[in-house]
Amino acid sequence: MSFLSVVPDSVAAAAGNLGGIGSALSAATTGAAARTTGIAAAAGDEVSTAIAGAFGNFGQEFQALSAQAQAFHTQFVSALGAGVGQYVSAEAANVQQNLLNAVNAPAQNTTPGTNLGIGNKGGSNVGSGNTGSANLGNGNTGDGNLGGGNIGNQNVGVGNTGVQNFGSGNTGNNNIGVGNGGGSIGGSPVAGNGNQGLGNLGNANAGLGNQGNSNIGAGNTGSANSGYGNTGNNNIGIGNTGNNDIGIGLTGNNQVGVGPGLFNFGGNGNFGIGNSGTNNIGFFNSGSGNIGIFDAGTNTVTGGMNNFGIGESGIGNIGWGNSGIGNFGFGNSGTLDTGFWNSGSYDTGFGNAGQSNTGNMDSGSVNTGSGNSGYVNTGYWNSGNVNTGVGIATNSGATNSGFNNTGSGISGFNNSASGGALENGSISGFFNTATGGALATGSISGWFNTGVTGPLNGFPSGVFSGFGSGLLNASTGFSGLFNIDKIA
Repeated sequence: MSFLSVVPDSVAAAAGNLGGIGSALSAATTGAAARTTGIAAAAGDEVSTAIAGAFGNFGQEFQALSAQAQAFHTQFVSALGAGVGQYVSAEAANVQQNLLNAVNAPAQNTTPGTNLGIGNKGGSNVGSGNTGSANLGNGNTGDGNLGGGNIGNQNVGVGNTGVQNFGSGNTGNNNIGVGNGGGSIGGSPVAGNGNQGLGNLGNANAGLGNQGNSNIGAGNTGSANSGYGNTGNNNIGIGNTGNNDIGIGLTGNNQVGVGPGLFNFGGNGNFGIGNSGTNNIGFFNSGSGNIGIFDAGTNTVTGGMNNFGIGESGIGNIGWGNSGIGNFGFGNSGTLDTGFWNSGSYDTGFGNAGQSNTGNMDSGSVNTGSGNSGYVNTGYWNSGNVNTGVGIATNSGATNSGFNNTGSGISGFNNSASGGALENGSISGFFNTATGGALATGSISGWFNTGVTGPLNGFPSGVFSGFGSGLLNASTGFSGLFNIDKIA
């Protein structure tokens, strides 16, 4: 392949030289005109006169051709000069555009040369969309994480919030498993530490759906219980209510044996086997208002059903292994999530530690997409904020990302929020709307949800609108689909 290189100064000099040559030729032609067009006859005879006339005709034809050649030469020199000008203008425009591109182009990594991937803020990351250092994976915020969508340090898994968690969807530190921590006990937020298993709420629990501390087993509420469905402390067995009991279905303290509480036929509102709580239907539940197995959730806030599923230690969850509040799915330790392994709140998807995300493994918030550690992005692996695209580590300075969104802090497509005095936005996903909240309107993720104002967390209807996740919901404080899970 051959390449053409153009030097404008040389072309301009050549045009000038050609112009000089044209002037010289024009002068020479003009000087020769009289001598070539008006030739006198050598003698008075007819032959001499004829020869002189022929040469004169040749001279006139030469002058005519010379005039045409001069016109062409003038046009050529003019075109060459104009080409130089156009080339210089084009080069200047290219330089200007390159400068603009350099200014406006997204930085793939804020520390170039030290990351393997795109859209990272920090150094020594292997993956994309991380904020921090030495992460292996996508969309982490922190240092030394292995996986995706984690907030904190040295987590192994996805969607963890905390330090040194091994698993997914955990809130707290040193948890091993899925969906541990999060939620609340007695109205106070809880970040669990040192849990091993699934859906435990508290500290140092080993098993499934325990609420409290140092429980071994499943569905226990209290501390230091070993077994299933116990309510109280230091119980060993199944379905005991009290303290220091060893056995099955005992009611009271310091008892040994088999009591009337094994088979539930309506006492304390329980129906099933091994339930020690109140108003439970199923097996080995120690909480209140649960339907399922190994549920330890208490403090019903839904006005009806509390948890529905297996190993639920939180409040108002549908699924299994949820320690958070109002989740639809499994292994969620956040609030009003739809999906699995989410430690954030109002997320639709899996492995999200941020809030109001529609997608997967986002440690940032209000993102539509996956692997984002920034905020209000539409796309993938962005550590910057309010970007529409892939692997962008800078901030756009815009209000919303995506397309056709109305409000503030919105990502995705065709979302809108209005009416709130403090907030009108924080929405991700597709075709979500929220209106009618006098104080705050929005905080929605998912698809085709409509925020309709209603009571939430003790506030009456008219204060908030939205606050949920999922598909085709129309209320306030929702998760799942068709308003199947709602907290008031």
